[in-house]
Amino acid sequence: MRVAVVGASGYTGLELMRILLQHPHFEVVAATSEQRAGMPVGDAFPSLRGCQELVFEANDPSNLIGRIDFAFCALPHAASAPTVCALREANIPVADLSADFRLRDAAVYAEWYGDHPAPELIGTAVYGLPEFHRGDLEKAPLVAVPGCYPTSVLLPLVPFLRAGLIETEGLVVDAKSGVSGAGRSSDPKFLYAERDGNCEAYKVGYAHRHVPEMEQEASAAAGQGVKISFIPHLLPTTRGMATSVYARPRSGLSARAAREVLAEAYDGERFVRVLPEGETPSLATVRGSNFCDVAAFADERNGNLILLSTLDNLGKGASGQAVQCANLMSGFAEETGLLGAPLVL
Repeated sequence: MRVAVVGASGYTGLELMRILLQHPHFEVVAATSEQRAGMPVGDAFPSLRGCQELVFEANDPSNLIGRIDFAFCALPHAASAPTVCALREANIPVADLSADFRLRDAAVYAEWYGDHPAPELIGTAVYGLPEFHRGDLEKAPLVAVPGCYPTSVLLPLVPFLRAGLIETEGLVVDAKSGVSGAGRSSDPKFLYAERDGNCEAYKVGYAHRHVPEMEQEASAAAGQGVKISFIPHLLPTTRGMATSVYARPRSGLSARAAREVLAEAYDGERFVRVLPEGETPSLATVRGSNFCDVAAFADERNGNLILLSTLDNLGKGASGQAVQCANLMSGFAEETGLLGAPLVL
């Protein structure tokens, strides 16, 4: 199957290129990059030298029509929508990694991102969390791949919301991410000298644009409005995300019972690993993979439920999940090309 990676020189685009090298059914026949158009991929990124012989093209969707059967779009927010629109008009299925089609309310999108470049497509994409929307993803023409923070929050949280076991207000999320989650930013706070040995919160409370995405999907799972207070942090590491969710059970819930909720929800799921009782998730055990590790603890003295997760923000938090969705969209086994073991060291 001939695929294009649009925006292939960003972190998520490069991760897509790496993952797709191992995919038996997807052949990357086009890779676009405005900054590196005309450069061989292997010259621009020596890690792919000898693995990928393509030359970067300019971001022009009209040049892809007739050459590809599927597109991964890894362009920035707002820049992605016009390209996705052009590809869909040509009947090309798209997995979009931007936020342009994750939110189903145009007013909410405008509040966080500005006017939508393709308002006619708002609400038409399937939200790309396979563990919750597998049936809708199969043969879907457009999928909005979730953000890394929402994925890390929703996977441990949704089973409890669906079961009505926790309160829907007062949810607190503390999440810590490697700096690759921000992409190739020129902001000084992402410089190595600023991050090494450092950790700090940013956009606290209801200031991060992933919060409405979390609340949208959490509310759909709960069948009523859900409110989340979100505290993201930057870690002095390149990739990886560790998330803690604090919730109030509606009745007594032991750690063992909470773990059973997760175990039942993810029984048979290939990429969500429910850890043994008492074990906490680690970045090292998911780095470079499409796995998300989850665990549940009960602070019965204070009446709190503590849900933990780790994932690779470029893997299950972005590019790996995009390939997982693309497999479902294309009729392939969901795990195809994604079963590489994590990079422990």
